[in-house]
Amino acid sequence: MTDMPITPRFALPLLAVAQAQKEVTHNEALTLLDALVHAAIEAGPLAAPPANPAIGQCWIVDTAAAGAWAGESNAIAIWTAGGWRFAAPRAGVQVTRLADGARLRFDGSEWTAPATVSAPTGGTTVDSEARDAITALILNLAAQGILISG
Repeated sequence: MTDMPITPRFALPLLAVAQAQKEVTHNEALTLLDALVHAAIEAGPLAAPPANPAIGQCWIVDTAAAGAWAGESNAIAIWTAGGWRFAAPRAGVQVTRLADGARLRFDGSEWTAPATVSAPTGGTTVDSEARDAITALILNLAAQGILISG
């Protein structure tokens, strides 16, 4: 869809005055919204497209992408009935990776995962209540996708 007005944040196509076949533009915008609102990706970043994607599944494209994904570094690749669609991320965009539940964030140049935090160990004096509290906190943060428990 070239030479069409688009939204500033996600480049969603806008309807133009006296445009023929407005349903094409409208459906394209809805397809992108469906993939990007509360975005969930199957896996990624990946350098090559999966062999048998299902309609609606999404992946993050690796910087060394090849094949149908060549030239789409860091984009969110969306498989649709019409083939691959790509949405360029903006700084601050977050997605949930379904493979492990991690929340990835795009910092403007690359996708980053939350830091891995391991349960407390060691020390000369063991305070079991403090360790239990810290462990519970880590588990809750991991359950919310803020941290990856190690």
